[in-house]
Amino acid sequence: MASSPIQSLPKEVVNLIAAGEVIDSLAAVVRELVENSLDAGATRIVISVWTELWRVRVADNGYGMDLDNLRLAATPHSTSKIHDYDDLWKITTLGFRGEALHSLAQLSDLEIASRAVDNSEGWRILYDNLGEPVIEEAIAIAPGTIVTVSNLFGNWPVRRQALPTPAKQMRSLQAIIHQIAICHPQITLQVEQNDRSWFTISPGTTAQDILPQIIRDVKLGDLQYLRVELLVNPENSQLPKISQAEYLELVLGLPDRCHRRRADWVKVATNGRIIKSSEIEQTIFTALARTLPRDRFPVCFLHLKISPDRIDWNRHPTKAEVYLQSISYLQKQVSSAIEQALNFNPQTISETVHNQRVGKLLAVAEEKANYNINRTIQPETTKKDEINLMELRAVAQVNNTYIVAEHPAGLWLIEQHIAHERVLYEQICEHWQIVPLEPPIILNNLSPQQVEQLQRIGLEIETFGEQIWAIRHAPELLSQREDCPEALRELSLGGDLQTAQVAVACRSAIRNGTPLTLPEMQTLLTQWQHTRHPRTCPHGRPIFLSLEESALARFFRRHWVIGKSHGI
Repeated sequence: MASSPIQSLPKEVVNLIAAGEVIDSLAAVVRELVENSLDAGATRIVISVWTELWRVRVADNGYGMDLDNLRLAATPHSTSKIHDYDDLWKITTLGFRGEALHSLAQLSDLEIASRAVDNSEGWRILYDNLGEPVIEEAIAIAPGTIVTVSNLFGNWPVRRQALPTPAKQMRSLQAIIHQIAICHPQITLQVEQNDRSWFTISPGTTAQDILPQIIRDVKLGDLQYLRVELLVNPENSQLPKISQAEYLELVLGLPDRCHRRRADWVKVATNGRIIKSSEIEQTIFTALARTLPRDRFPVCFLHLKISPDRIDWNRHPTKAEVYLQSISYLQKQVSSAIEQALNFNPQTISETVHNQRVGKLLAVAEEKANYNINRTIQPETTKKDEINLMELRAVAQVNNTYIVAEHPAGLWLIEQHIAHERVLYEQICEHWQIVPLEPPIILNNLSPQQVEQLQRIGLEIETFGEQIWAIRHAPELLSQREDCPEALRELSLGGDLQTAQVAVACRSAIRNGTPLTLPEMQTLLTQWQHTRHPRTCPHGRPIFLSLEESALARFFRRHWVIGKSHGI
């Protein structure tokens, strides 16, 4: 398949395009050239960099160009990707402005060698600083294109001096290549530095196959992949219609296995390019709240594949910032996708047999930290056709701390206290209730900050004497407990309402060391499975350890042939 012919853009289209390409570093050169290779249908791209020589070469196996197109490739506003005004609103390529190669011709010595897939010979052209050919020669070359940028910023010494050190530039270049790789997982990317191999990113089916290659200590099993179709929302006819061809792809680091010290791996992409979207990024952080340990951050890659007419790429010269239509709808879909990825359901737990989910179990208050099996079960009143849940059967309790649960794919070990803490925390968030205390609880020696904190979370407190306060309301789960005074003092030590809710859930959950009957264990397991974020407790601790049947079989060597294992 050959690319469209290159032609100069009409003046009225040029006037609508944002200011010129930002070629400010070696990384920017690589970004522009690799995006051109991707637009040309390349499946293998080789990137070579010589930092001391200010030289970059990008070779691909794409469609290539014939001689006529090569002659126009570096002239200003010349592109094969758009042709008129209407094309600005249906952009399906990574590049479209026709400025990158012309900018490189102005800033460096630019050479392009290419052979179109339907031609028997290739051509090499060297361009002047206006983008006009000065040397043309026929060469032997495989179909594809090789672009060489030499002496970058040679006539712009001030720009060279303002750039970071070569080591920092290479880190930026590596980050650019990583971003391209996760957006285009089917591409092989080979990178060379100073004539030596630096790294290679092998192709995969989805970004889930790419992330373990570029993030240290992340394994394929630490990640959950989910693809969600974007459909019309029947509950709100005011939303723009979204076709079934549009979807989002989510690769999420499971919070019980995978997280970061910095918020550096929450990435959002749209139609093949990483973008900056504070609204979508904040949605991701909010959806994962209270699933990670303190001061840890998620690993998440979200790729929105949406119709081009819902995107305005002309907001920023590097196309890193865009305008997205229906942003609130997209935020809801992202939140829903993350919740679905964290749940135990057919799409996120493989090799299991599932039961039909017929209702959601809700429970009332705990008393004295004992788990009450005779709780009131409230049936689900919203949706009857919920997701299927995997079969999980309680079989034993270890050290009055861990529940052993069996399912068709193996065994799980669940810590009872933090599983119950997750159940109570989500109930508390949904039904936070402050109830009167009769008689009131008396506390002494509270600081002004502690008094203010109790008032901040909605408790009524009044002076009862010198350094004595009467508390007349408390969270419902704590109100009937013997240790309610200690719990209220704990709540007074600081934090927002969410922190207080976590503290209430933690104090109200059954303690490790509490014996449970099999029915009690089964009830707890069922309620825990129905939570939105069952993998970790609100403090970010992992709740369960999975021992899959396949791993057990390998450990006990059940695949051995009996005769051979006995030396027969």
